[in-house]
Amino acid sequence: MSQKAWGGRFSEATDARVERFTESISFDARLAPYDIRGSQAHATMLAEVGLLAPQERDEICRTLDEIGQEIARGEFVFRIELEDIHMHIERALIERTGDVGRKLHTGRSRNDQVATDVKLFLRDAHDHVCELLENLQRAFVERAPRDLDVVLPAYTHLQRAQPVMAVHYWLAWCEKFERDRSRLMDGRRRANVSPLGCAALAGSSLPLNRQRTAELLGFEGVARNSLDVSSDRDFLIEFVGNLAQIAVHLSSWAEEWILWCTTEFNLLQLRDAYTTGSSIMPQKRNPDVLELIRGKSARVIADCQQLFVLAKGLPLAYNRDLQEDKLPVFDAYDTVVACLELCAAIVETAELKRESISARLEEGFLDATSLMEYLIRRGVPMRSGHETVGSLVALCEQQGCRLADLSLSQLQQACDCIEDDVYQILGSQNAVRAFVTEGSAGPAQVEQQLAFWTRKLKNEDL
Repeated sequence: MSQKAWGGRFSEATDARVERFTESISFDARLAPYDIRGSQAHATMLAEVGLLAPQERDEICRTLDEIGQEIARGEFVFRIELEDIHMHIERALIERTGDVGRKLHTGRSRNDQVATDVKLFLRDAHDHVCELLENLQRAFVERAPRDLDVVLPAYTHLQRAQPVMAVHYWLAWCEKFERDRSRLMDGRRRANVSPLGCAALAGSSLPLNRQRTAELLGFEGVARNSLDVSSDRDFLIEFVGNLAQIAVHLSSWAEEWILWCTTEFNLLQLRDAYTTGSSIMPQKRNPDVLELIRGKSARVIADCQQLFVLAKGLPLAYNRDLQEDKLPVFDAYDTVVACLELCAAIVETAELKRESISARLEEGFLDATSLMEYLIRRGVPMRSGHETVGSLVALCEQQGCRLADLSLSQLQQACDCIEDDVYQILGSQNAVRAFVTEGSAGPAQVEQQLAFWTRKLKNEDL
């Protein structure tokens, strides 16, 4: 029983099956550097308030550094009977320093200890995902200059709708990923408060300085309520929820590019490095990486759901159920990171199929809305203009031609306010140039948006 942190109360050894069932070292070992950092801050504070001698603090901090280096080198031995990373590190410290090591846990519970470790991990995780999202945004922005002359069909209901500049597409994704970054940074702020010193659930009668450990660990403040700290996993649910939103955005982008790579759409070609072939059909060139990005979003969404279900029926304060919180967090984080690391490379290297795009750009009457707005500018009520253009589209379908192919007399038979300047807005290229509203797909507006994103990603003043 001496191996257990709680062994004094018990007279019977733990069943081996229980040890296998309750261990978490198989997945929480990755928290080792955060556990060591938190313990060193705690030891520093204990010395400052007189609960450790300065030489004891130094011995603890030095030995924790040695343990951390062994873990990093893969030389540390993990044993399931020690349950988790916290007990492994503390046991190793005690074995090397004796009673000095036994003092480290003064004023601390594994409840506030694990919450501290996870929050330290989460801060780094937030920062890393934000960095990868910014890399993806940069990939879209940096490819924009070479695509400025490309006009693409935009879709609603997967039906051709209106023409837009290709760069308008790229910057739309930048906007989505910027909201993802904003949510992460906002969540990081809420998570960046220290639980350390709340102990099991009620705090401590010892003269602990919680503000000092918060300062040493870079937290912005301390959590106000010790009972809340012991039960709180909101910060994990919020983080994984934000990861799920990122995964949904990545899945949507992947789905769009999967469609664009098909013979039917024929808008885009991926580099061989990011595609695979078929074991039986030699002609195949499959967008498997994009399909897996789309598929892996389901894992992240499920991880978010798992956390919600885990927390939904728990009374205050700590319950052992919360040991299961780290598995979905680590899985969601690892999955999103793996996806984002590939996304930027795919965006950088994919090529628009310009000849195919140009050859089919006039299919689908992409300029119909521009013709309707032309009529509106000449005083035609919107609904009347809509009906008029609809009848002209029907005529074109009967004759197998484009709106721009209709003669002026044919157009004027539908609406006598049409003049020969109508041909300046007919055709997809002309329709794109007609867009003037802020944030629209017109060249001037897209150039403004691109300039904004170029400055933003260079951290220049906006």
